[in-house]
Amino acid sequence: MIEAPAGGFHGPVKRSITIAGHQTSISLEPVFWQALEVAATRLALPLSALVAEIDAIRIVADDPPNLASALRTWLFVNLR
Repeated sequence: MIEAPAGGFHGPVKRSITIAGHQTSISLEPVFWQALEVAATRLALPLSALVAEIDAIRIVADDPPNLASALRTWLFVNLR
């Protein structure tokens, strides 16, 4: 049988990040914020720089998803 994650389930938390000189709000669940912080540390980047790089990749896609979806997808693929 499966169980709830340690600490339970939590809804999205909105945070503001500066990308390309402008503020943007992103809503992600706490586990995704934590994973982004870990990834940024591993890559020796500020969190805002990592998000900006993922955003730059996202916007050139044929059918770009919203930024939160792109961040979740990037994390899933790159941190497995």
